[in-house]
Amino acid sequence: MSTKTKRFILPETEIPARWYNIAADMPNKPMPPLNPATREPLRAEDLYPIFSRALADQEMNQTDAWIDIPEAVREQYKNYRCTPLVRAYDLEKALGTPAHIYFKNESVSPVGSHKLNSALAQAYYCKQEGVTNITTETGAGQWGAALSYAAKAFGLELAVYMVKISYEQKPYRRSIMQTFGAQVTASPSMSTKAGRKILTEQPNYQGSLGTAISEAIELAMSTPNCKYTLGSVLSHVTLHQTIIGLEAEKQMAMAGEYPDVVIGCFGGGSNFGGISFPFMRHNLLDGKKTRFVAAEPDSCPKLTRGVFRYDFGDEAGYTPLLPMFTLGHNFAPAHIHAGGLRYHGAGVIVSQLLKDGLMEAVDIPQLESFRAGCLFARTEGIIPAPESCHAIAAAVAEAEKCRQTGEEKVILFNLSGHGLIDMASYDKYISGDLMNYTLTDEQIAENIAALDAKI
Repeated sequence: MSTKTKRFILPETEIPARWYNIAADMPNKPMPPLNPATREPLRAEDLYPIFSRALADQEMNQTDAWIDIPEAVREQYKNYRCTPLVRAYDLEKALGTPAHIYFKNESVSPVGSHKLNSALAQAYYCKQEGVTNITTETGAGQWGAALSYAAKAFGLELAVYMVKISYEQKPYRRSIMQTFGAQVTASPSMSTKAGRKILTEQPNYQGSLGTAISEAIELAMSTPNCKYTLGSVLSHVTLHQTIIGLEAEKQMAMAGEYPDVVIGCFGGGSNFGGISFPFMRHNLLDGKKTRFVAAEPDSCPKLTRGVFRYDFGDEAGYTPLLPMFTLGHNFAPAHIHAGGLRYHGAGVIVSQLLKDGLMEAVDIPQLESFRAGCLFARTEGIIPAPESCHAIAAAVAEAEKCRQTGEEKVILFNLSGHGLIDMASYDKYISGDLMNYTLTDEQIAENIAALDAKI
């Protein structure tokens, strides 16, 4: 192990007091979400029946670059923030690269992932409004675990719809949620109209985030004093996650470096935006030339092979119509182990940034992601979540380019969570039982045609 400075941690007094809203600084604002009934641009008030008012207002805010973090949320953050920025010396050595590789270690949160940053904020705003019950969906279970913790912190009751394939693949994530007091239901279920419809049409359907979102929204809309919360995609979620990049800015300054490339794995966009947007503002405002790379699974390639369309954020069509890169809201993703990345669309801010060429995307095969995760575990001593393995694989690819060219670039990626509750997936990888799932052009075209016919 190198004796050089490896970990950079800010004192408690340096924990950011504001989140960064990149929409205020974007040269082209995201197109407006549409009311699905009227096809008119959405207003914040249209979201009040679903979300707390404060969160709905944050969702539609494109004017204020900085949003104050409530003191009660900052106090909760102090339980685990600032998270470490780490120089990956041993990974660099294993790759034989001149690149300097850094990672922001969000796995040190009480629930093992970055998801708690927004869960605490959303639970707080719901509690402030007098809400007593909240609902949500979860893919791999990281968001559900985070919100279960946050709900208890602020005295709320929580119902979670967990994508069925993950409910079965990741039983300990389910146990974490239940330990914190949440009610967890495998989705699709017979407890909602949306779930019953899907199971009637496809009795063996193993679920998707789009389906789980539909069920959670339906329950929230039909339950008194209840609001819906979610863990990615929408702009207010990414806003809360910018605490990651805001801390990383200060920590990179402590290290005496500035990133040439910033990388995050990509499902709906919250952890990618969280690490990227604070640095991206310097590209927008100060002329910096940092590259931003979103790493998605090649079995769910909305950024690299999807289309830019208005689409629903859920399978049943309960959400507003969002301008997004999408594979179609009825897309049924393969049963990869990175359950948090199995989502059909991208958030509206990321979609606009990609459309404008201000960021880029790569798709990573499942086996390549686990190969990179194992290399990272063996060099840096942390077993990463399957989702985070995609960011690591993209960082490894960038570092290998530097080895070939001799360039000494600075690479920063977000380690969004640990994989200690995902060891069944590592067992399958090590035993050779995992495989890649690649979509054909024909499959994508067929799904997009169905979207065009419906919307």
